[in-house]
Amino acid sequence: MGHVLILGGTSEIGGEVAARLANHNTVTLAARRVDALDGIAKRLTDAGAVAVHRVFFDADDLASHAHVLDEAWSHAPVDTAVIAFGILGDQAACEESGAETARIIHTDFTAHAAIATELVTRMEAAAASGELPVRDGVAGRILAFSSIAGARVRRANYVYGSAKAGLDGFLQGMQDRLHGSPVQLTIARPGFVIGRMTEGMTPAPMSSTPAQVAAASVTALDGRKLDVWIPARLGFLARATRFTPRSIWRKMPR
Repeated sequence: MGHVLILGGTSEIGGEVAARLANHNTVTLAARRVDALDGIAKRLTDAGAVAVHRVFFDADDLASHAHVLDEAWSHAPVDTAVIAFGILGDQAACEESGAETARIIHTDFTAHAAIATELVTRMEAAAASGELPVRDGVAGRILAFSSIAGARVRRANYVYGSAKAGLDGFLQGMQDRLHGSPVQLTIARPGFVIGRMTEGMTPAPMSSTPAQVAAASVTALDGRKLDVWIPARLGFLARATRFTPRSIWRKMPR
């Protein structure tokens, strides 16, 4: 039996991942809207979760991160953490407001980097103390989400895209830092996800649903993969975009 922490418990992808990891495990859902967790909590119980806990989590409040992890750890040491929060933002509003630009980058990059660092520190300490047993070289696992938007930033959504590009670089550097560590970090890179965050937008080619993203992400996590593109062929497209001339690239839609 393990303990799964979902940071962003109300997110569709986070909920789908939780449902796939719930069986025989304790799950803690961390979210700003704790009162909106009833549905997913019931689903996790039905999926075989031993217990489902809830904790208030405002990702933007960096000073509160340690307390949130303290509260999660009070139930049991966390051996699997999923960082699933995020906002898309309004590109047009960002172009007119430095404050709005900073808000998007703070949530989608800074807060992710901060909580990932806290998680790694705690998991490594727990492994060293024996609080988390090391099995086949792994004691703790972290699943984090980047995006195709960060592969090459587009004019149409460069604020969100640059936050994801920065996060992706940070996570890759963290993976290198964790080489030989008992903490595993898996990066999921989905394309356009059809869900609440993109409601009203025209789906892009190679779109996925939250359930599809979760299924591929959990498979990669369980397979101890460093990263996964969702769908897989999106990785080839991401590499190809590097060779597109800027005169063409700047006209690309979101």
